[in-house]
This record gives sequence, C-alpha cells and structure tokens, in this order.
Amino acid sequence: MRMLLGVLIRDLEWVLALAAQLHVTDTAAALGISQPTLSRALARVEDELGTRLFERVPTGVELNPNGELVVEAARDVTERWERMRAELAGRLDPDTGVVRLAFLDSMATSLVPRLLRAFHEHAPAVRVVLRQEPAHEIRRDLVSGAAELAITSPLGDSDHGWVPLQQERLVLAVPPTHRLRSRKRIALRELADEELITTPVGFGYRSLVEGLLTDAGVSPTISFESADLATIEGLVAAGLGVALVPEQFAGQTGSIGIPLTSAAARRTIGLTWRSDRPLAPAAARFVDFVRATPDLPS
Repeated sequence: MRMLLGVLIRDLEWVLALAAQLHVTDTAAALGISQPTLSRALARVEDELGTRLFERVPTGVELNPNGELVVEAARDVTERWERMRAELAGRLDPDTGVVRLAFLDSMATSLVPRLLRAFHEHAPAVRVVLRQEPAHEIRRDLVSGAAELAITSPLGDSDHGWVPLQQERLVLAVPPTHRLRSRKRIALRELADEELITTPVGFGYRSLVEGLLTDAGVSPTISFESADLATIEGLVAAGLGVALVPEQFAGQTGSIGIPLTSAAARRTIGLTWRSDRPLAPAAARFVDFVRATPDLPS
C-alpha cells in the first residue's frame, strides 16, 4: 500500500470513530484533533480504497454500503494491530507489558477488583486490558487469542491451565412474599412447579443450573432470562420467579436466599489460560502472582 502502515491504522481508527459519531465536528472534538485534520484522514483512506465511505446528510454524515464494508473490516484490522502491539510489548518487557484478561460478568464487583488491586501493587507498570463477558464468549476469546487469561468456571478440558480462586455456594432466591420464604433449607426436587429465572442458553451458568436440576429430576419452566446475575436477583425480588444464584447475590434488592440441601450446588471460579501455547511474560507474571497469593485481600 502507498500509505505508511502506522498512518493507515491511525486513519482507520479515526474512520471508526466517525462511523460511531456520524458527525465530523463532534468526532474531531472527541479525538482532540481539528476538523480539517479528520477530513484529510478520511480523504486519504477513501483515496487509498478508491471509493467514498460516507454521504452527507442534514444531521452530519452516514455510511454508504461501501463504507459499511470498510468499517467492518477496519474493526478487525485495528483490533489485530493492537493485539500485535500488546503481544510484542508483553514479550519485550514483563514489567511494562500488557495482560489481556477476560472475566465473568458476575465477578465484576467482587473478585476481579480485589485481584487487580493486589496485582497492581505487585506490578504497577503492567497494564491489564479487561473483557467482561459470559463463559462461552470467554472460551472463544481464549481460542482466538483476544484474551490470554480468564476468570471463569472450569472449561472442562486438558488444553487449559487452571488455578482455583474461590468456591461459591448456590442458594435458592425467592420473592419476599413467596410460599417458601420461611424455609431453612430446601431440596432441588421441590422446585418442580416453580418458574425459574436464569441465564440464556449457551451460558456456562445455565449449564450448571440445568445440570443440578436434571440430576434432581426437575425440568424447570423458564420465566425470564438475563445474562446478569444481579438482574436475575432483581427479577426474583419483583416476584417474577425464583432463581439459583451464588449466595452473595441473594437479598441484594429484597429477595430471600434459602440454602440448598445439595452439596453439589456450588460454583468454582478460577484463573484459566491456554496451555498449548506459551504465555507472554506479563501474562505469565500474572499467573505466577495468583499462584503465590492464595488469599486475596477483601
């Protein structure tokens, strides 16, 4: 290509910003550059590709079909470029490299902040890039390399390293007016006639819950689905069904948590990574730190 690669990547990033804002002046202000500078960058990309990407409209600009194609490809190009730079930085210096860490949504306000605070005190110059997502997306990102490490449930195969971090007891969350609200303990088989709120199909947590109920001989009726356990607890508190949730979620907005008789009603959370490829030094340092810190500060 005629343009220098670094300039092209920067220009593509600016095109992506414009595609998100669809207003040249506002995009330039958000990027901290002048409007003519942004316009010249757009002109360079359009000249390189031989086609217009945007059309003017009264409210600003909009992508034309060619622009939509270019923007989709540009996202992939810029993500791959940043991933390459991050990997190189990590390989060159474990003290100032980058760790790409994915984690479950339900760990966002508990385990992950504690772990990152402790690691930052240990390695303040290492940058940790976070991806908050469900378990099936975590697995995909570990396979693609978009994430090097993940805090999730066990992935269940020998291709991943594993360090357990915590085990969570599951409880039955019920509305405050529910007929079972005064129970001290409850068996899973007693949930046969209840409407269940849980995560969508494909989520690791959904598989865990369905496995527990199947073992108890229960085929639940699903009333609502949400990717967020805190939202599930809120739906329960509103009287829309019951849910199996980690103990710390019960009662957050008014639901009542009832212990389960099943010893298997637990969720194990740990740090995992692909073991069939070497970790970059910064990521390896993160793993070593976790292994050496069995008890994270609260």
